Amino acid sequence: MDLKDFKTIASQLRKPHGDQGTEVGKMMNKGNRLMNLAAIEQLNVELKDNILEIGMGNGIFVRDILEKDRSIRYTGCDFSETMIREAIINNRDFIKSGQASFIKANFKRLPIKNASFNKILTVNTIYFWEQTENVLAEIRRVLAKDGLLVICLRPKSVLDNLPITQHGFKTFTKQNCIDLLVNGGFHEIIVDEKEDVEIELSGEKYKNAYLLVRAVRIK
Repeated sequence: MDLKDFKTIASQLRKPHGDQGTEVGKMMNKGNRLMNLAAIEQLNVELKDNILEIGMGNGIFVRDILEKDRSIRYTGCDFSETMIREAIINNRDFIKSGQASFIKANFKRLPIKNASFNKILTVNTIYFWEQTENVLAEIRRVLAKDGLLVICLRPKSVLDNLPITQHGFKTFTKQNCIDLLVNGGFHEIIVDEKEDVEIELSGEKYKNAYLLVRAVRIK
């Protein structure tokens, strides 16, 4: 891959679009599988939970949330029309049963009422938040008091070594995450780092890991 290729892929990772975006969505399912499953486990999904996912991609992991009980409700939010379309295709049965819905929106202004969800999940999106503090404030607004937020991301130590992430990615350390959440009105913050399978790009292999961040909305 040359510089142009990396820039194109970075753009697709931020906002998948068109046929290539559909393929990127499938690629993300494979490359980010451990992250998604670990983040869902951190949600500790329970009966009658109302869960919002920010940037759910093609929604292939929604089943891992909703199959636990029919009383659970899920809303997926993304600003990619391609991912919204794919998520609807992949979750027709859950949509038909009323368990799942998908909305297109800018993360800085969610078309959602205050305190609508008791749990919020987001995986591999924080790098692309144009105004990080504003997006976090909006997430806090739609999260109920004492609600749980789970953020999963690759740490700065991993991303800063990848050629793709030189194009439009913000990177975060554990402490960056803690500071952001404390200042954003969250407490009971826990950040764990987990190893992941190596990333391979253009024949080169890179060390890989992810951060699991849990935080509770202050009353």
